[in-house]
Amino acid sequence: MNGGAADVLRKLDLLVAGMTGLKGDGRIDEPNLDGSPGDYVGFTSWEWPQGVGLYGLFRLWEFRGDDALRRLIENWYALRLATGLPPINVNTSAPMLALALLWARTADARWQPALAAWADHVIADLPRTPEAGFQHIVSDGVNAGELWDDTLFMLVLPLAAYGRASGRHDLAEEAVRQFLLHARYLTDTETGLWFHGWTFAGRHHFARARWARGNAWITAGILDFLDIVDLRGGVRDFLLDCLCAQMNALAALQDESGGWHTLLDDSSSYLETSATAGIAYGFLKAARLGLVEPRFREAGLRGLAYVLAQIDGDGIVQGVSYGTRMGRDLQFYRDIPMRPTAYGQALAMLLLAEAARHLETA
Repeated sequence: MNGGAADVLRKLDLLVAGMTGLKGDGRIDEPNLDGSPGDYVGFTSWEWPQGVGLYGLFRLWEFRGDDALRRLIENWYALRLATGLPPINVNTSAPMLALALLWARTADARWQPALAAWADHVIADLPRTPEAGFQHIVSDGVNAGELWDDTLFMLVLPLAAYGRASGRHDLAEEAVRQFLLHARYLTDTETGLWFHGWTFAGRHHFARARWARGNAWITAGILDFLDIVDLRGGVRDFLLDCLCAQMNALAALQDESGGWHTLLDDSSSYLETSATAGIAYGFLKAARLGLVEPRFREAGLRGLAYVLAQIDGDGIVQGVSYGTRMGRDLQFYRDIPMRPTAYGQALAMLLLAEAARHLETA
């Protein structure tokens, strides 16, 4: 193993410790719709940051085969399921991704009942927009008639993963429909990037924000979706064409530091680490799979260098923007505060695990 790969693996251990030690400190309050306090920071809560975090841990376990990581993941789910789940919405669906993949890998009977009940509820009861898109209802907002790019990662990937693991073709087909519908309304045909959201009430893209982390959910999400669902033919080609158009635009907007700005096309907005990690992960994975030119691998490695520099001595990823609602103007995105989060840790894990595969053979 060369020195670069060894350093990446050491940083991965730090990231796990940093994630599992995260605790909310009350600086930012995210109440649920019923008025109860939400926790988007602490590792023990069942919300979307923790769901993305668990996905990062699962992929790291898959990469390393570390039994301690498997026990960490299984214990988290056992404790949460024993105490009962919060109301189902887009964001509280995020933890189902790692759970579905875990069940598919281990066939542990403990996990299937919760997955089945969740999937049935999503299909039968989750609010839909016109054209049957999943409305981005979350713990602290109904967002009637709105499509957000976050939905694909938080809800549609878990639905696809459980559909494949359970043999429920209806769920996989619904996931494909959602990717195509969101691509129709959220892609920016001028640039190839994705807008943060679309509303059928007024039919517009809000602030027309080409938001970095939202684009990172797409870069990572399309590739991981193609891993989860065995797509062939026109649909696969269409999604790959969307990905390549986006990646071409992203490569042109990468900062000389290796990072990406939180508003991708606004260099006055701050550089944001979680988006950089997700985008660089997608670049490296696409390069490994032979889907893109070698220059994307080099851009991904520059993104890796940027992210490595943001991991502090305690394994906490710095420079991560906090959970971001739909902005009505671009200044809203520039003003989102920085805060260590489980998704920042997880996106860095995905990147570093992918990078280790490249560096071991370099």
